[in-house]
Order: sequence, then C-alpha cells, then structure tokens
Amino acid sequence: MVTNAKNLFGKNGLAWSLGARSLSYFSLHYLQDIFRIKPDNEARELADFHYETWQTLEDMIIKDECERLVLCLPRGSAKSTVVTFALVIWLACYKKSFYTIVQGKTENDGIKFLSDVRAAFENNEYIKKSFGNQIDTKRFTINKNELHLSNNCKIECLSSTSSLRGRKHLGKRPQYIICDDIAGLDDCLSEQAKLKKLETFQKDVLYAGDAPVFRNGEKIKPGTKFIVLGTVLAENDFISSLLKDKSFRHILKRGMEVPNSYTDVDDYFINNPLWTEFKTKYFDAKNPYAQIDAKDFYISNEEDMSFTVLWPDKYTSFDLALMYYSDPRGFKSEVMNDASKIGEKIFHQIKSIPENEMESQRDKYIKTILCCDPAVETGSKNDYTAICVGSKFSNGFRYIRKGIIQKFSFDDYIDKVIELLHLYDDINYLWIEKNTYNGTDQREIIKRIRSDDLLSKRDIIIDCERQSKNKYNKIVAIAGKVNSGFIIFNHEDEDFNNQVLEYNEFAKHDDAPDVLSELDRLIDEVETINKLEFLDIRKLF
Repeated sequence: MVTNAKNLFGKNGLAWSLGARSLSYFSLHYLQDIFRIKPDNEARELADFHYETWQTLEDMIIKDECERLVLCLPRGSAKSTVVTFALVIWLACYKKSFYTIVQGKTENDGIKFLSDVRAAFENNEYIKKSFGNQIDTKRFTINKNELHLSNNCKIECLSSTSSLRGRKHLGKRPQYIICDDIAGLDDCLSEQAKLKKLETFQKDVLYAGDAPVFRNGEKIKPGTKFIVLGTVLAENDFISSLLKDKSFRHILKRGMEVPNSYTDVDDYFINNPLWTEFKTKYFDAKNPYAQIDAKDFYISNEEDMSFTVLWPDKYTSFDLALMYYSDPRGFKSEVMNDASKIGEKIFHQIKSIPENEMESQRDKYIKTILCCDPAVETGSKNDYTAICVGSKFSNGFRYIRKGIIQKFSFDDYIDKVIELLHLYDDINYLWIEKNTYNGTDQREIIKRIRSDDLLSKRDIIIDCERQSKNKYNKIVAIAGKVNSGFIIFNHEDEDFNNQVLEYNEFAKHDDAPDVLSELDRLIDEVETINKLEFLDIRKLF
C-alpha cells in the first residue's frame, strides 16, 4: 500500500508497491543498470521470452499456480541473470522467501553468485532507497556461502554435490530452492550417470523442502517452490527427464526457428542452397579471403538467409550459422535443446581431395606430424591400429595426407611407421599412444631410426603419451572442423575416411576418429623447430 502520494521511490512508495506486484517491473527499475539499455552500460535489449519467463515466475509465486518449475533455455540466454539473480533479490527484498537456497554446479559458482547479490544490496542505490541497508556486518557474520540480511532473510549458495536435506534457517526449511545448471557433461557420460544425477535430485533436493499446509480444504501456506534452470546436454539427461515429469511446469525454448520447409537444423544448414554455398566459400582452404567473401555473400543474400532468432539483440542468423558449422552436436543440444539426434552420426560429411593434389602443395605446409594409436591384437573382434600423417597450412587448415586403419602385428606396425617417416620427409614429430605397448614401440622405433642412414640425420621428436581423457568427448570436439571442411582428407584413404564418417556414440570402432582428434590437438600444440641454415661465406666476397 502506498502510504504517501508523493513517495515515488522510497520505502513503501509507488515503485516499491509496483515491484511487489511485478518481477518485470522490479527488474527493470531496481536492476535497471543490468536490464535496461543506457548510454553508460553494455546491456542488450531483452527478448520476448525473457518477459514470458518473468510472467511465469510471477504466476508461480504471486498466484501460487505451481510449486515446481523447470526452465530449459539455450546456453547464452542470460537465464542465470534474468531468473536466478533477479528472482533471489526480489524474494529477499519483499521477504517473499525467508530462506532461499541456490544450488550451482560448483562451490566457486555459488561464491561468485553470492558476491554479486551482496554487491547489489550494498551498492545499488535504487534498492537501498526503497528497502534500506540490508547488509549489517555488526549484527550478522557474512561468509562466502551464505548471506543473512537485515530483514532476517537468508540466502545460501551450495554446490551440486552438497546435500540439502535437513537444512534450516531459524527452525524453518527453505521456501525456495533454485537449481541453476547443476548438471554437467560428467553427468551424461553413461545411462547410469544420468540416472544417478536424477535420483540425487529426487532423493535429496526434493526432500529438502516443506509440504504445503491445508486446513479445511484451503491452502494456508504454500509448500517449498523448486525452480530448475538448465540446458539439454544429452538425450535422457537430467533436464530432459524433468521436462517429462508431469509434476513440473516447464518452459522450453530453442535458439532459432527452423523454416517450415526443413525437418531440422541439420537439414536446413546442410541442404539449403544458399547456406551450402556460404559454407563452401567460408571454408575454402585455398582462398585467403574466404571469411570476408562469405560474409559479403551473406550480406548480399541476408533477406533470404535470415530466420527467426530467439534473442535478436544478441545473435543474428549469421552468428548462429557459424556456431552450427563449428559444432553441430553442441549447437543441437545447447542452442536448440534437442538431443534426439545426438546419438546419430556426428560427422555428416568430409571434404577430401586427391592425393596428388594434396602432395603438390607440400612445400606450403608449415608443420607435419605423425600420430599412432596401435592395437595389440589382430583378431576380427579387435581394434585397428590407426596411423595418421597430418600437415597444417598457414591459415590453420589441416590436411590428412595419409590415414591408415589396419590390423598390424607389432613388427609390421613398426615397419609401417619407418616407411612413413621415409615417405614424408617433412615429419619432425611422432606421437604414440602409450596405453597399448607401454613404450616398447617407442624404444623400437628409436632403435630403428638410429640405425637408418637417412632417418638418423633428421631431428624427429618422439612423444609417447598415456591417454585418460573421455574418448567420445574428444572426438565430438572436432565434429565442427570435419563437417565444415576445416580438416581435409586424402580421397584415396577410403577405409580411414569411412570409419570417421560412420562414427557415433555406440560405434564398434573408433580408431580413425580417435587418432584424428589427437592429431588435431597436437598440430597446434607442437612447436615447429626450423632448420638452422648457414650463410655461404663466399657470398660475402
């Protein structure tokens, strides 16, 4: 209630009263330096879905329409700022939540969030004018995980691995529990990991709240409100499971709308004639101005290449297209919130050229390395030995000059490595996976090189490294480079190329894409040591 007609922005004033009725108004007025465009800030114009989200939260809290809400929004949609940050401050200012718990992925996430909340109460003059000074260090001890305000409201931030059961503030259970991006890639590595994440939430987080109180059929006290924010990371992951849970109201948004004449984003970006031509221009390895020419092509055809974008002030059609071509799998999950096809092949196409064309430009390669991932047995059910010779162009493009998958005996494998070192005399770095032979092959190759008249005169660095990283994640990380043509293959190496193309999460063999992912990593990390050339002293006279 407004107690003073002339009181616009003070305690119990007009702004205070409007903010109590509307999270949208509260955010745009009291947090205006974040959510409104001003000459002295870098704020973006909010999109329609931001206001829709605020309206849903108002319905949940003010109208008490639901007690569980899942917000599945794309990565980069400011969900933590628009929802968690604004909501926590609003709840505390109006004492709508006596005790709020925010659960993030890590403890550091929680500490950083709480620091931002405290700064808002300490430094935001709009809040201080209407709600007074809520930070009183004389009365309450402030620590890194919890904030006890002057109005007795408490905000606590915890990691996703912290148990919430039994937590109370002055004898009361939390009124609001907000889970903000608490699932990570490690929670999606297997069906068991996905199930464990969901069960932890159901058996720990959901039991940390309080049930509503009814008397004579009338609700006199709402139960604890649960709000979950996240992005789809994999099929049947934590967020995907909550979207199917009928006890949760949900909002699901995708980063763009696929035009009606196409089935999905893959169909659109791969088969649309204009985007196909754009991609060919953008990833043209022989054109030093490829990106500029592709951008000019897009500008010339912008009207026909544009599509509806969820947040127009942050992303254009051009931006999202490049995100797709860079990482199709990540785009489908984290931008489109659609993991239904992620289990399918991740390499949709590869660019290959004839071997003679690839070798005709060997004097233009700035770095060449050889990578080996050996297999110990040669049986029909065993893995292949994968060997890959790759070179790097000055523009960063990778050329896979030789890709081999074959079942070698130990001696044949060593012979093949020595043969390739002779064939490609610009190789100055050899990488070997250590897991199989534990360095025995490295020692044998060094012995063979030292006894070879030609190879012994070359400076070849040999690195034997044990692998412990998740193989699937490594391979997925190069999907955009393969699909876009940034990695170019030898057309004659059909077996190697086909194993790359056929790879998916459940593929029987992954030797070719695995060694390819290592080469892509190493070719940037390995330093090139140029040969030392001496000046002919006769040229001085």
